Amino acid sequence: MSTASVSRGDLLGLTLAAASWGVGTVISKRALDEMPAITLLPIQLAASLVVLGILMRRQGMSLRGSPVLLGRLGILNPGLAYALGLLGLATITASLAVLLWAAEPLMILALAATFLHERITPSLVFLSLVAVVGMILVIYDPASSGQWNGVVLTLTGVACCAAYTVIARRLIATSDSTAQVVFAQQAHALGFAVIVVGAAARVGGAVRPENLTPLGLLSAVASGVLYYAGAYWLYLTALRRVPAALAAVSFYLIPIFGVAAGSLLLGERLDPRQWVGAIIVLGALLMILRRPSMGPAAQPTAVPPI
Repeated sequence: MSTASVSRGDLLGLTLAAASWGVGTVISKRALDEMPAITLLPIQLAASLVVLGILMRRQGMSLRGSPVLLGRLGILNPGLAYALGLLGLATITASLAVLLWAAEPLMILALAATFLHERITPSLVFLSLVAVVGMILVIYDPASSGQWNGVVLTLTGVACCAAYTVIARRLIATSDSTAQVVFAQQAHALGFAVIVVGAAARVGGAVRPENLTPLGLLSAVASGVLYYAGAYWLYLTALRRVPAALAAVSFYLIPIFGVAAGSLLLGERLDPRQWVGAIIVLGALLMILRRPSMGPAAQPTAVPPI
């Protein structure tokens, strides 16, 4: 893969995005105790948009300005991608779903090589597979099971996310502000999510939260701000200059942050297998970053527009 030197700021942004997604997933678990999964998505997106809107207004930024096509990309992800993921989750276990999502970085490598003409070296592919093995050790549950329709729906959602990264990498340079892009994409995703909830309600699906407590609502709002406003802003900011294949590598950190957050916030215990898996993932990522074309730049590049 031919890349320019990558700044430490971009690497930090990708790491923080992975942390936001991992921790946000754990907080989402608390919200799902009190509301249907299909209802959680629009609540999270609405909370994200409110926070983004307030921050942008305080900085004197317009809520509009994102290129139309780039904004509509939000229908693909997080709109369609997460809707398919939630539908798939209805017939498969959470552990199996996470394992299937491990295919996303590998899909991005293939798409980046095909459509962005990024040079994917054999060593990068090998180290990525090593990271996948480590990630599986972190999250594997022997009881994982599911039905084929759930597997197909989940993998389709994974493919949507992979396509999103490649398309966004190509189009993001046409925008002046990352914040405007994130706001536009999530506004489109919210519209899509509301339509899905409405359709589910018409066919008799469970969409209303039962016995929703203030803590449950707070979990939904907090996870939305972290998972969507924070993570997507950090990710797209780095994606302005970072090759899509390198951005994909950061996804291997998500389950590590998720498991760590589960241990701290939910009291979940890590067994020796999970520790070994985390060490393998971190080792593979460090080896990837030490490759000449992937190491951090000696001098950080200019701060990207927000």
